[in-house]
Amino acid sequence: MRRWFLIAALLAAPLAAQDSPLAPLANEQLTDSGKEAEATGLMETLRCIQCQGQSIADSDAPIAAAMRAEVRQRVDNGESTDSIRELMIARYGEWVSFEPKTDGGGVVLWLAPLLVLLAAIWFARGLFRKRA
Repeated sequence: MRRWFLIAALLAAPLAAQDSPLAPLANEQLTDSGKEAEATGLMETLRCIQCQGQSIADSDAPIAAAMRAEVRQRVDNGESTDSIRELMIARYGEWVSFEPKTDGGGVVLWLAPLLVLLAAIWFARGLFRKRA
């Protein structure tokens, strides 16, 4: 009898784990419209780490709901959007921001397509000069 109960509990555990409630403030707007606009503006610049192509404002993923709730809570507590952005970047990495920094290694990534294009033009120019 005890073994059947254990098997049933193990089989039912994944079903119970799927119905996790959303974090408070995940889908509720703040009462102060100015703070809500500030939070929404910030949420539109942060990328959902599960959906990858959507902002946390647009995503339905549970992690995005948790991130929305945290952003709203911190904005409601009076934290600046820059400090909240830095917190999210520190927690999830630079990739979470739709507006990555353009310093250090990021400059190389921003300039790489231009450098490849210039190298291709220079190479093609050399090929056409030899034929002419």
